[in-house]
Amino acid sequence: MKILFTHSYFLELDAKQLQTHKPYPPLAPLYAAALLREQKHHVALADIQFAKSPEEIESSLNTFQPDVLAIYDDGFNYLTKMCLTNMREATFRMLELAKQKGITTVVSSSDASDHFEKYFAKGADYIIIGEGEQTLSELIAFLENKPGSSKSGIEGLAFREDGNTVKTKSRQVMRELDELPPPAWDLVNLEPYRNTWMKHQGYFSLNFVTTRGCPYKCNWCAKPIYGNRYNSHSPEKVAELIQSLHQKTNFDHIWFADDIFGLKPGWLRDFNSAMKKQGLKIPYKIQSRADLLLEDEAIAHLAESGCEEVWMGAESGSQRILDAMDKGTTVEQIKEATSLLKKHGIKACFFLQFGYSGETMEDIKKTIALVEELSPDDIGISVSYPLPGTKFYERVKNELVNKQNWTDSDDLDMMFNSTYSSDFYRLLQRYVHYSFRTNKAIEELKKRQFKRSSLLGPYYRLKKLQLKHKLLKFEPRSQVFLLQNAKSLLLKTD
Repeated sequence: MKILFTHSYFLELDAKQLQTHKPYPPLAPLYAAALLREQKHHVALADIQFAKSPEEIESSLNTFQPDVLAIYDDGFNYLTKMCLTNMREATFRMLELAKQKGITTVVSSSDASDHFEKYFAKGADYIIIGEGEQTLSELIAFLENKPGSSKSGIEGLAFREDGNTVKTKSRQVMRELDELPPPAWDLVNLEPYRNTWMKHQGYFSLNFVTTRGCPYKCNWCAKPIYGNRYNSHSPEKVAELIQSLHQKTNFDHIWFADDIFGLKPGWLRDFNSAMKKQGLKIPYKIQSRADLLLEDEAIAHLAESGCEEVWMGAESGSQRILDAMDKGTTVEQIKEATSLLKKHGIKACFFLQFGYSGETMEDIKKTIALVEELSPDDIGISVSYPLPGTKFYERVKNELVNKQNWTDSDDLDMMFNSTYSSDFYRLLQRYVHYSFRTNKAIEELKKRQFKRSSLLGPYYRLKKLQLKHKLLKFEPRSQVFLLQNAKSLLLKTD
């Protein structure tokens, strides 16, 4: 059969990410396409990430003339896990265009798993619930009318039949990830990605995954695709994949999109050895937890293998909030992990989350104080976002009346009865970012030992550094704030 893959993430519909200029190809559909191609199907990818509107899918529908359109979101990318309404509406439009041409439609995404009735209403024929490769493979066999195939016997599938919605038995996630063929990178035109990265960042980064799932149970974290299971590629397989693609594309940097990188005992050691065996040391960044970053030997293996940046889910500087989240980490572990990473020359970066149910000003101040004390290399700030399937959602779902999903990744609406308003948290996010960037710039000024005899000298030098290092562009009122704080902070450093 002819299967056209696409996904729902349009940069044009997410202003914040469009301005960030750090796009990554849709990895999950490349895995699925590779498996179906191995099974002798004809596959293609309509990568709409740089498209201006969902109508642009029509040219691929006309050219490739697929039997099946698979809107297969990149479940490894946190942006798709947000279930943004802009992307949902774009998916609905692509479904409508495909159905007008009589094409069978399949959707695999976190949002469709939670709201499949909405997708059926817009033209979806099948919804994949959970890990998608095997389910899609069996569905294609059914659509080919292969002997013995039955859609009701396909695990992890939802469809409409005789006016009713049928949801089959849940599918167990794959355990042996090395059995999957390598992602079908040849289906992607990497030049728009390379050009964007090189123009705005000065290097080219690509995404890989070494694992699927996360075994931890933070009560706000939705896991509709892989659940709480955690399975891993072998270190040797990952190093081979990196080497193979690097020879073809010569990228400069890697983002490992795993929820948790290197959790299994000995994995980091073996990965370090495998990368050395392949003659590779490519700078990379990962996501992890504070309690997994407390062993000196493990951090040494990270550094030796090329890790230059670790994003940890710090979330809060208040132990009370961490406990309420069922985070399973402590403030002291955040401090210890940050110190250990810096010791080995690895950037320590924090994901922060404000607005969790019951948060007080005292909790907020503790988070700000933690950032000021530890001076992480970068921060990312969000507010608590209740998604279906989480304990947090169940706790506040009766309060979700007017809105249940963010429009785009910079929405930051508080959709439940939080302590403070949405406007307060938006201002808080900006304040913490501005304060953080200012302090980092002052640190840079101090390192360079600029003269601090006047107000204007440091200010203009700070503005030059701001441009050089692509720091946050400040609004006029914020520039006054920056100017005032530049002077006072410089004086404090004397």
